Amino acid sequence: MKDYLIAPSILGADFARLGEETATVLAAGADMLHIDVMDNHYVPNLTMGPMICTALRNYGIQAPLDVHLMVQPVDRIIGDFIEAGASYISFHPDATIHLDRTLQQIKDAGCKAGLAFNPGSSLDALKYVIDKVDMILLMSVNPGFGGQSFIGSVLPKLREARSIIEKSGRNIRLEVDGGISVETIRAVALAGADTFVAGSAIFNSSNYQQTISQMRKQLSAVPIKK
Repeated sequence: MKDYLIAPSILGADFARLGEETATVLAAGADMLHIDVMDNHYVPNLTMGPMICTALRNYGIQAPLDVHLMVQPVDRIIGDFIEAGASYISFHPDATIHLDRTLQQIKDAGCKAGLAFNPGSSLDALKYVIDKVDMILLMSVNPGFGGQSFIGSVLPKLREARSIIEKSGRNIRLEVDGGISVETIRAVALAGADTFVAGSAIFNSSNYQQTISQMRKQLSAVPIKK
């Protein structure tokens, strides 16, 4: 049976102290770090590139780096993040022309491959490539900015994604990103998620360990879906 994983989004961290911030949040009980890569083209914001992953690895961060690419086109930059030490690389199906090939590019390099879906996007793309997917990432806000409110209509979509995973019989993580907090995490877990991205809810709190512990307390009452 899998464990629930909490992945703080470093988009909410203090970039003047990024090494210290990430080490602190991992020591406080986080499982991995989520890295939101935005290009001011696919989404209306510009954030960070592969040098951030390199810097974290050079600082001594050994936890998995969960990279979410919100860029278009996506294929050329994937290799840069692989070289920079990414563990998971997720991208959006409409950011590439050849979906199967892009997934295979990630897996051939030894990384885990994920597909990300915006709130209004169908999960149909999973139909023919489920055998190459290690993670399904559902956005529960419209991508581009941190600190947004959770979109409740994503809950039935999470249940749909969980059903797809169960029918596939494959070991695929189901991640949700957007508006995840102590107040929303339990409902998201009940809908089938097992991996939770939280940025401002953790990094804007006064005590990272207390916030993560409160999240785990909410999760403890929800039997994890296989």
